Amino acid sequence: MVDTGCPCGSGKGYRECCGRFHAGETAAPTAEALMRSRFSAYAKGDTAYLLQTWAAATRPQRLDLDRKTRWTELEIVETTGGSAIHTEGTVRFRAHYAERGQAGVMEEHSTFARENGRWVYVAAL
Repeated sequence: MVDTGCPCGSGKGYRECCGRFHAGETAAPTAEALMRSRFSAYAKGDTAYLLQTWAAATRPQRLDLDRKTRWTELEIVETTGGSAIHTEGTVRFRAHYAERGQAGVMEEHSTFARENGRWVYVAAL
């Protein structure tokens, strides 16, 4: 089986990149890696992973993804903190998508924190 490119745009194959996080083989080591893996989860429709990597205090009860939205590209604009030595970090990004034949871009500045030793998405600033 051919390992297709990862939706997060890292240039690596999916299994080598975000797929190992989605499969639970290892946790994302940085806030940026978690952001990339969450984008890939949106692109793949993996709601279980999205909920699992959401901070307990801000996690919704359920998540319904719009199947008409296709996530096409991720641009990381800026990161602060979020490394292996930090407990908090932010990632500013642009997520490109197509919906009903129209291209769009969503820009967000997200906060991340460590919860039980793992990076989780907290909220948009």
